[in-house]
Amino acid sequence: MADFATPNLPSRNFDVTEQFYAALGFERSWRDEGWMILKRGTLVIEFFPHKDLDPANSWFSCCLRFDDVDGFFAVCQAAGVPERKTGWPRLIAPEEQPWGGRLGYLVDPDCTLVRLIQD
Repeated sequence: MADFATPNLPSRNFDVTEQFYAALGFERSWRDEGWMILKRGTLVIEFFPHKDLDPANSWFSCCLRFDDVDGFFAVCQAAGVPERKTGWPRLIAPEEQPWGGRLGYLVDPDCTLVRLIQD
C-alpha cells in the first residue's frame, strides 16, 4: 500500500456529517460513538466528535486533491450545496490560481474548510 494521510476533522453530529458527505459520494467505512471514517474512492476523511464546536469560530481545514476537480464540484452542486461567499455549508467554484493550479472551496456543516484542488 502506498503512503497516504487522512484528515481528522470535527463533527458536532455524526448523523448530519455523514448525511452531508454521503450526498457527495462518500460512504461509511467505520463508525462508533468516538470516530467515523468516510471514503469516496481513494479519498478518506476521518471525523471525531466535537459537540461544543462553534462553527463560526472553527479553524479546521484540509485539502482534497482530484483528477477532475470540476467533476467533484458538479457533484457538490447536484447535492444542493449552495454557492455563496458566507455561511455554511457553502461552495465556491474552482478557479485558476497564480501557481498554475485550480482551486475551489467546500465548507461543510461544521464550517470546516475543504480545499478542492485539481491534482
